[in-house]
Amino acid sequence: MEDHFWTSGADNAQATTATNAVMVFPYPAGILQGDQIWPHLRERTGWRSVVMAERRVMRCGEFAILTYRVSAEKPDVPIYKALCASTYLKDDDKWLRISHQQTMVV
Repeated sequence: MEDHFWTSGADNAQATTATNAVMVFPYPAGILQGDQIWPHLRERTGWRSVVMAERRVMRCGEFAILTYRVSAEKPDVPIYKALCASTYLKDDDKWLRISHQQTMVV
């Protein structure tokens, strides 16, 4: 699911994200919540390839936190490297992202 967040575009990301989720991106985007997220993601999803390393999952009841190091690339854009964390909530039988955070690695 997290791989598709990076590669499948904003519509897929929105379908797997809670309505009032919070996302934290490197400057200048910053902290975005709810409908503020989607214009940003429309410009910044659809990566051609994504490699995730140092993957970790911590689950506590109906919550799961995924952490990983990502290296993502797409045409005409420098390779993007970041440390990421996504928090999911199991709502009925569906996992929904309630937060996502990226810290660029230079």
